[in-house]
Amino acid sequence: MIDLNEAGAGLQGYELLAAQLEALLAGERDFIANASQFSAFLYSQVDDLNWAGFYLNRNQELVLGPFQGQVACVRIPFGRGVCGAAAQSLQTQRVEDVHAFPGHIACDSASNSELVVPLVKAGRLIGVLDLDSPKLARFGVEDQRGIERLAEIFLQSSDC
Repeated sequence: MIDLNEAGAGLQGYELLAAQLEALLAGERDFIANASQFSAFLYSQVDDLNWAGFYLNRNQELVLGPFQGQVACVRIPFGRGVCGAAAQSLQTQRVEDVHAFPGHIACDSASNSELVVPLVKAGRLIGVLDLDSPKLARFGVEDQRGIERLAEIFLQSSDC
């Protein structure tokens, strides 16, 4: 595991994770297989996570996809909670304290902060990548940029 919180390690750490992810997904195009690998990769390599996974766009509703962590909510309407806000706005949501987020959906009461990246390919929302942490304010700007880059690698490596 790379300690991305160590002073100065964030950008270098994410560059290393990007190279590792490219190697991990090389030669495989299946979306579900790559999503499964990617969620396991994030869960094992990014510190202070208690959930890492996907919600997939199914007729303007998010449906649970491959993930690592505790059992989760199965369906999330667009516009509801952090994941629904990311799906509706098509903008990354970085929330320091999920308990202060209007309409937050508490799938795991141990989660305190969240980073949700919308997955858009060819102008179409595929779903969202959701990372939860038990630590307040776990995700900073470097984390957001790093995870957005990893999500782009995933999308480029997968047929969807």
